[in-house]
This record gives sequence, structure tokens and C-alpha cells, in this order.
Amino acid sequence: MSEMINNREKQELNQSQRQKLLKEIIKELHDGKNVDEVKERFQQAIDKVSVNEISQMEQALMIEEGISVEEVQRLCSVHTEVFKGSIEEIHSDEALGTKPGHPVHTFFKENREIDKFVNFKLSLHKDQYQRDQSDENKEKLFHDLTELLEIDNHYSRKENLLFPYLEKVGIFGPTKVMWGVDDKIRAAIKEARNQLNDDTCQLEELIANLEFIIEEVSEMVYKEENILLPMSMEKLTEDEWLKIEREGDVIGYTFIDLPEPWQPERANLLDQSFMKEGVVQLETGILSLDQLELMMNHLPIDITFIDENDVVRYFSHGKERIFHRTKSIIGRTVQNCHPPQSAHIVNALLDDFKSGKKDVEDFWINFHNKFVYIRYFAVRDKNGTYRGTVEFTQNIQPIQAITGEKRLMS
Repeated sequence: MSEMINNREKQELNQSQRQKLLKEIIKELHDGKNVDEVKERFQQAIDKVSVNEISQMEQALMIEEGISVEEVQRLCSVHTEVFKGSIEEIHSDEALGTKPGHPVHTFFKENREIDKFVNFKLSLHKDQYQRDQSDENKEKLFHDLTELLEIDNHYSRKENLLFPYLEKVGIFGPTKVMWGVDDKIRAAIKEARNQLNDDTCQLEELIANLEFIIEEVSEMVYKEENILLPMSMEKLTEDEWLKIEREGDVIGYTFIDLPEPWQPERANLLDQSFMKEGVVQLETGILSLDQLELMMNHLPIDITFIDENDVVRYFSHGKERIFHRTKSIIGRTVQNCHPPQSAHIVNALLDDFKSGKKDVEDFWINFHNKFVYIRYFAVRDKNGTYRGTVEFTQNIQPIQAITGEKRLMS
């Protein structure tokens, strides 16, 4: 009888109690408690934990407990290990009910290839190089790391297409944490490539970084398939998945061919015409919406505009944009369009514009064999009131090469 009562008590733990216990366990990890000890306590207290509870717990840690995004990122891998095997939604792509072409199906398909790549190919070449630092083994490893940079497509689709819709339904914590881990993986891959070509780098440092990459990429596969994607399937509508699928090609894919188009059984789910017929009367002219759209997209620069509330309202979409933009960012705050660790730079820039301290800020960087000039301008009305910020991005490498004069047509 006592055993039945104990079982019933465990089953009747309400959500508030479970959340309290989950936060206590993670805070104990935060304070340096032994993982195995915490894991044993967790397994004794709760048989199963849902992905929604993990999501709520991460947000509560940041909002209610004041633990930083960076610290939750550090704990992310640890608490994944604690919860592994206890999550209710241990799904396969088939169990999630998706068909080929659906974004979730595509994420799973990429993850199969990513997991195979890091745990077989990269791991094998790492071991070979650890035993013998020959030029041949070095070249294999460098080639692997260069290929693995393609993982940016997988992560970028997740961050720029999927995350905005989760944020619209109030899910912020997991997106910020996961984006931060993605960036650490990206940085580690680039660092490993540099280490291979650095004669002063110790072999132990390189191997440790490679093992970090393999472990973190593998953990991210697990987190996506057992936490992020099941939660997303529960929260997002079919219309939203269709919008995500339609824009996937803009960013690209990792280790797979272009997926076949996905069409839900329901017809006419989405109005594909993002423009309505009409004209825009400006102070110095009148343009049809079609003319205005064509003109903006033929400018030799990329334009993005955010309003006075930091919400992205528009971006031009010419044939060769320098930085990816997808329609899902429209209506999203600009802070949530950047990795968490760079949000403070965005806020500092906007604070200077809003206060009137600055009207313009310029940056220039080397990016994908381009020399990119990025200019930000505060937009003010005739009364000097701040109304937003416009970003101009241009590859000025061809301009830098100009010499002499050109007075005749080519």
C-alpha cells in the first residue's frame, strides 16, 4: 500500500512543484554539485520530464533567478546529460509525423549526416592525426573542418527561421541558450582550422578542441531532436511551418541535397503574394508597389529598416545579399535577430541613436572574400524625433580597386 501511495504522490507532482524541483537541481549544478549525485536525485524524484518543462525551466533561470544566458549555456550540456533518457518525447522523424520536405524532416535528415560526419569521419581523422602528424593526415583533418563549416546553414535556418516563430509564442530562453552554443561550435571549428596551420599550437590543444567539437555537435543533435523540434511541432501551426519551408532555400542546407518541396494536404494555406496592388504617393513622386519593390532590390546595397521600437519592418532582397535575411524576421525585435553575446553592441548603438548622441555609425569587415562596409543611420522626423534605424551594407572591394577616370561608356 505504501508503495502505491508513493507512486501516486510522484505522479501527482503538479507542474509548479516539478518546475521548482527542476530549478533546484540546475541551481545545484550551477553551484558545482556533482553531476552523478544530482542525476540520481532527479531520477528518484521524477520519472519523466517534458520538453515544455525544460523550456520553462531555462526561461525561469534567466528571468526569475537572474542567471545569465552565458551561464545557462554552460549548464545546458550538463543538464542535458542529467535529463537524457528521461524526456517523454524521445521521437524519431517518423514519430513526429512529418513528411519529406517538411522543415522538421529536413532537420532530422541533416542531423543524420552531421552525426555520421563528426562521429565517424572527423573522429577517425582526429585519431589518425593524433598518432601521426603527417602532411597527409593534416590535410584530411583540415578538409573535414572546412566541410564542417557547412553546419552554419543548418544552425542559421534554425536561428533565423524557426526561432522567430517560437519567440512569437513566448519561448525565448531555449532559443537564446541554443544560439549561444551554436556560436561556440562555429568558433571552435574555425579555431581548429587555424590551430592546424599554427606551428606553435600544441597537439594536446588541437585534440582537445576537436573532441569539444565532436561532443558539442553530437549534443546539439540530441537537443534538437528531443527538445527543440518536438516542442516546435507542438507550438507552431502548419501555416508557419510552410513559411519556414518556403524560405529554407535562401540560407541553404548541410550535407544533403535540396529537399523536395513540401505541400500540406490542405490547399491554399498561405497567401504567397506578400504584396498587394496599389501605389505609394511620396513627397517627390508616385510609384506603384511593384516599381518601388524593383527599385529597392536593384540598388547595389542591402537595406534593412527597424522602427522606433526596435522591430524589423523591411529589408531589400536583391539577388546577392551579403548577409542572409528571411521574411520571418519581419515583426521581430532586432535584438533577437543577433546572437545573445552581441546583443549589448546592438543596444549600445540604438541607445546612442535614441539619445541623440550619434546619428551615424560605420563598420567595415572582411567577409567571404568581400570587403563589407556597414553603415547605420538614425532616422528622425522633421521634429527630430527618433523614428528608427536604417542599415546599409555594401561590398566595396570593387570600388576600392577603381583608379584613374572613366568618361566613356563601356
